[in-house]
Amino acid sequence: MAFIYEYGLFAAKSITLVLVIVLGVIAIITTIARHKVRKGSLEITDLSADYQQNKQHLTESLLTKDQLKAFAKQQKKEAKAQKKNASDSVKPRLFLIDFKGGMDAREVSSLREEISAVLTMAKSDDEVLVRVESGGGVVHGYGLGASQLQRIRDRGLFLTVSIDKVAASGGYMMACVAQKILAAPFAIVGSIGVVAQLPNFNRLLKKHDVDVELHTAGQFKRTLTIFGENDDKAREKFKAELETVHQQFKQFVSEHRPRMDIEQIATGEHWLAAEAKKLGLVDELRTSDDYLLSQFENKQVIKVTWHNKKGLADRFSHAASLAVEKAIYRVIETCKIPF
Repeated sequence: MAFIYEYGLFAAKSITLVLVIVLGVIAIITTIARHKVRKGSLEITDLSADYQQNKQHLTESLLTKDQLKAFAKQQKKEAKAQKKNASDSVKPRLFLIDFKGGMDAREVSSLREEISAVLTMAKSDDEVLVRVESGGGVVHGYGLGASQLQRIRDRGLFLTVSIDKVAASGGYMMACVAQKILAAPFAIVGSIGVVAQLPNFNRLLKKHDVDVELHTAGQFKRTLTIFGENDDKAREKFKAELETVHQQFKQFVSEHRPRMDIEQIATGEHWLAAEAKKLGLVDELRTSDDYLLSQFENKQVIKVTWHNKKGLADRFSHAASLAVEKAIYRVIETCKIPF
């Protein structure tokens, strides 16, 4: 029995020591990971090469054997001619960037990397196509997104924005920077307005004898609060701040789309693109796919995508936020008028 007791005690000590070592190693790795700068990676895809490959594959699939032989000879002849004239005829490039923004506009961090990469290699005859999809969100986030697109124009490049689904509020703030705006006929465009809402629990807290103290230095350091008692003066100040943002939003759109009647369209309303074109919010009713198809013959189409490296916790939180966002959009879509 003494032997068993001593053996059990030894085993317990050994297990404890191993656990301490393992936990120590985990703590060290976690600390290093926290302080390590997480970098992303840039993905470059030659869509022109993919397009030519698909075109050739489909063509070869539809030809007879005799036609296929003739087609192969023709391909060789064209390849020699292209190789001979390669130095003389360099196609301009069309850089494609996708932006799908959420409420917090966190996707702008990737957008800025993609644009910076394009600006390091783009030439004056190149074009940038940005496919914008967003229902808007925080003012500062989408303001920065619009500023990123402005960088393209400031470098003298032609900027085209395509709206296949929705570019409203902050999404349209970004879209209006472009020299040309394309939109699918049933895409949602507009919503040039500002909105803010917050609950107030003051009466509920009073009912349960809960006091809330809020101390500020500065008369309007806080206007409306969710726990304190709001007064008319705070409400008026809050409304004035919203109006200031709205006026700047209107001015920004007017500077980039001067032919529009800003007072007519800056009511917070949104329109289907077919109607938005009549109001001057978009220039052409066209999907991004159709536009790209028309550019493959004359331009080299290159898609630029920035991928942020994410840890396990970041992946879980991102997936959770996307799930909540999708649920909210489903509720909104359910409340809309169906076709």
